[in-house]
Amino acid sequence: MTHTYSVTGMTCTGCQAKVQGLLSKVQGVKNVTIDLPKGEATIDMDKHISTQQFKEALKEYPKYQFSEANHLHQNAISALSEKETKSWFQTYKPILLIFGYITGITLLAEWVQGDFIWMRWMNYFMAGFFLVFSFFKLLNLKGFAESYSMYDIVAKRWNGWGYVYAFTELALGLAFLTGFNPILINTVTFVVMTVSIIGVLQSVFNKRKIKCACLGAVFNLPMSTITIIEDLLMIGMSGTMLLTML
Repeated sequence: MTHTYSVTGMTCTGCQAKVQGLLSKVQGVKNVTIDLPKGEATIDMDKHISTQQFKEALKEYPKYQFSEANHLHQNAISALSEKETKSWFQTYKPILLIFGYITGITLLAEWVQGDFIWMRWMNYFMAGFFLVFSFFKLLNLKGFAESYSMYDIVAKRWNGWGYVYAFTELALGLAFLTGFNPILINTVTFVVMTVSIIGVLQSVFNKRKIKCACLGAVFNLPMSTITIIEDLLMIGMSGTMLLTML
């Protein structure tokens, strides 16, 4: 027998694979097909399996809500309505606010020095950038690693890179803040962010609908040119500082 259910909370192909894998482990399930755009799970089973059993399979991931098929229409209407009414600013408001805070605080830090030195300001900005962005990744490290593995060229081959990357950002933030070995830190930043942007460019140019992992699993931000600008900014700043120091 085959039944179709509603599964909300899936935002990318990583979510799709996760839900499909978890539901497939339920005893009696023969096959699971996930329709990501519709938020539907079609399950082929040997015998009737209660909805509660499927909910239990997803309980470790509360963002995925499993329900009977009669809720599908209402869920589809709600999702469509939200998509239509959400403006560009509302979508990217979290990241715009973060950039605004980091920019404002670092400019203030320069102002109290009595003069403005571009190199020092960039150092402060990069410290703030990496510390804040690593914080959001560490709030749900596993969720970040799963999302990151969907597009990053290194994380695709080794899932552990997502975990390492979050702590790499934290280390870079602390290094920029304390002024530790500027040539080494800017070189690492330039290399890491250059590698990172490759997967971002591939996803954006191929118009893949993937959740951006820049702010971890906390905010549902789509991959876009905003992500490219983030990476290019870090590459540009680290490259500029390297050129002035070498």
